[in-house]
Amino acid sequence: MKGDDFLTKSISGFSGLLETVVSTEDISHRKGLLQNLDPRIKLVSFLLFIITVSLVHSLPVLGVIFVLIFLISSASKVSPGFFLKRVLIFVPIFTLLIAIPALFLTPGQPLMNLAGKVTITQQGALSAGFLLLRVTNSLSLGVLLILTTPWSNILVALRWIRVPAILVDILGMTYRYMFLLLHSTNSMFLARRSRVIGSFSGSENRRWLGRALATTMAKSQRLSEDVYLAMLSRGYQGEVRVLNEFSLKRRDYVWMTFSLIAIVTLFWVGHL
Repeated sequence: MKGDDFLTKSISGFSGLLETVVSTEDISHRKGLLQNLDPRIKLVSFLLFIITVSLVHSLPVLGVIFVLIFLISSASKVSPGFFLKRVLIFVPIFTLLIAIPALFLTPGQPLMNLAGKVTITQQGALSAGFLLLRVTNSLSLGVLLILTTPWSNILVALRWIRVPAILVDILGMTYRYMFLLLHSTNSMFLARRSRVIGSFSGSENRRWLGRALATTMAKSQRLSEDVYLAMLSRGYQGEVRVLNEFSLKRRDYVWMTFSLIAIVTLFWVGHL
């Protein structure tokens, strides 16, 4: 049954990822606080908040920023559990691996001794705390922006702030066709599972997985060429076009004013 477990887990993982994408698109169309804002104003304000997070030198202020982000996500009708799971699943994997050594390697005043041999310094604890909170806040802002904004609108906002068109095109194509390839790979797993009686050894599964990855890469290469030719035949000239026309409304000015006041206040409090 090793083969059954291998295939079942693979199919379940791909299907779960596709379902997550569908639910994320549904969130971006809800009638919430951030969903009603112009994507250009939303992107600029979030970039300013991220810059603020990187420059503030106060742990309490960074904690207040996370609470503010959490409240904004709730006002945007994003489930607290869904939001926290998307944010906190990456923080332990990447940040703690860097932050934990800083507890012991940063020189400074001793704060705690472990087993009488390893010393945690006060400066190390502060460094780890700053790193953890800054990464958590920045990641929360990025996740919240993606959850509450359709991807095509994010691309338009990126072009509005003068991000190179080629980079925006690459992001758009990657996001669009990544899930098509995932769906194709999921279908390959499902097709094999429906034709298998019994189980395979680990080496056989690895060989089949290698062939499946090679086939997926070949499909992606062929797909990229076909899509590019189709875009040229439809008048593509290197610029992203969307049907929506964005215009600033009163709520956008109110949000930008609130953002600027909050940022100035956080800077002021953080440097007291």
